[in-house]
Amino acid sequence: MAAKETVAVEPIAAGAASPVILEMRSITKEFPGVKALDNVSMTVKAGEIHSICGENGAGKSTLMKVLSGVYPYGTYQGDIVFQGQVMKFRDIRSSEAAGIVIIHQELALIPELSITENIFIGNEPRRFGVIDWVEAKRRAIELLARVGLTDDTDSQIKNLGVGKQQLVEIAKALNKNVKLLILDEPTAALNEADSQHLLDLIKGLQGRGIASIMISHKLNEIEQISDSITIIRDGKTIESIDVKKDGANEDRIIRGMVGRVLENRFPDRSPDIGEVFFEVKNWNVQHPLTSERMVVKNSSFQVRRGEVVGFAGLMGAGRTELAMSLFGRSYGTFVSGQVFKDGKEIKLRNVSEAIDQGLAYVSEDRKALGLNLLDDISDSIVSAKLSKIAKFNVIDKVEEHRVAESYRKSLRIKTPSVDEGVTKLSGGNQQKVVLAKWMFTDPDLLILDEPTRGIDVGAKTELYGIIRDLAASGKGIILISSELPELLGVSDRIYTIFEGAITNNLTAEEADPETLLRSMTSAKKKVNS
Repeated sequence: MAAKETVAVEPIAAGAASPVILEMRSITKEFPGVKALDNVSMTVKAGEIHSICGENGAGKSTLMKVLSGVYPYGTYQGDIVFQGQVMKFRDIRSSEAAGIVIIHQELALIPELSITENIFIGNEPRRFGVIDWVEAKRRAIELLARVGLTDDTDSQIKNLGVGKQQLVEIAKALNKNVKLLILDEPTAALNEADSQHLLDLIKGLQGRGIASIMISHKLNEIEQISDSITIIRDGKTIESIDVKKDGANEDRIIRGMVGRVLENRFPDRSPDIGEVFFEVKNWNVQHPLTSERMVVKNSSFQVRRGEVVGFAGLMGAGRTELAMSLFGRSYGTFVSGQVFKDGKEIKLRNVSEAIDQGLAYVSEDRKALGLNLLDDISDSIVSAKLSKIAKFNVIDKVEEHRVAESYRKSLRIKTPSVDEGVTKLSGGNQQKVVLAKWMFTDPDLLILDEPTRGIDVGAKTELYGIIRDLAASGKGIILISSELPELLGVSDRIYTIFEGAITNNLTAEEADPETLLRSMTSAKKKVNS
């Protein structure tokens, strides 16, 4: 009862039931010096899948935080009308009480707790004032069945893959009697099979009358699943599209998002590829916790100067494990193997040695591994090689600011000042800061692990241009990506990995989606140096 009392409502004029479940009317949200949302409006019909598209920083997440009560009533202008009533949510609990549940890109699960405990945390069934775990487990089994998950409800979240964790989040939402489910980049960290399963589940929920709002940068998924689309640019509503009536393709969505037509998302380049300068031979690495499990198996590959070398593989194939183990043995237990640079064997026993030998690694998780979220932009950019801006072991703050400003301009990082905290940046601009950090070390080999994950199509195109320019300057680039079009559009050569082993080495001319997928799902090796 208390939860319901937190929902303040004003009835709209009575009348026949409307097919509309949600209206957001002229929503404006300001932060000091920034208007994040400017008169944004959108309508969601009952039982439909409504997608929101826009570049990083366009205001998508801010709009959803307004809707879900993260930004409470009184901190924004405009009206939220849900099921015919004006809602004045004071917090996220009050929006959930009304039937609106948001699943953030960074999942709100506690790794050390079980599936059951996570589903019911803060909402446990009770009997005579005591948590009834028997009833909780019974209901958890029912909820997992609804999302197609068969794992033991006592399993700890940390032992589940990201795809299964997403399903637990949805089961958690179903327990709250969700009427409108908000999913923020739900497939960003999933492989193709898990992504399709999740999209099918969302369609299944639609069949049960649950409406969904989906934020995604994967435009092929937007086309596949959406009934309607709202496009936001620079905090303003650009257009709303009824997919069945108006039709929607990637070109139209992109034009609305970036305000221009992207003729070629992958910049033209005429590679000037030099001699082999980096070579790995017979690299073997054990899992950090399970010594009998090899995560990298007898892997060998080469990189030439000025070359972009792609690495393709399904999630869990060992791409990241290979990259991190090379970068100062940052993952797993080294077993055997050799690394050569310019024909001489080098040792990469720790991260400092890797940096000193001219390696840089942009991790797939920029928030957990790429950035210190307490730092400002200038501190972040110089953090990987402070010795370059130190005099007599004291950091030269004037030089630090000059360096950060130069990268802000050259990489077009959208920020009013390099003194701003990195947490205030959009995902695409955070990624540029991570890239700047490693460019500052002046590496010979730059390893990019899922560099465009969770960023919009415009920011992706800018990053592709940066990769092109780095290769043109003679750097070697390793590009790890789960998006085959990206690998095919940017790489000069592509290695495929399956269960920790390299299975193929294809030139850009030889590579196509079918050949790559075949090599990504087979242990049969077809490698030519």
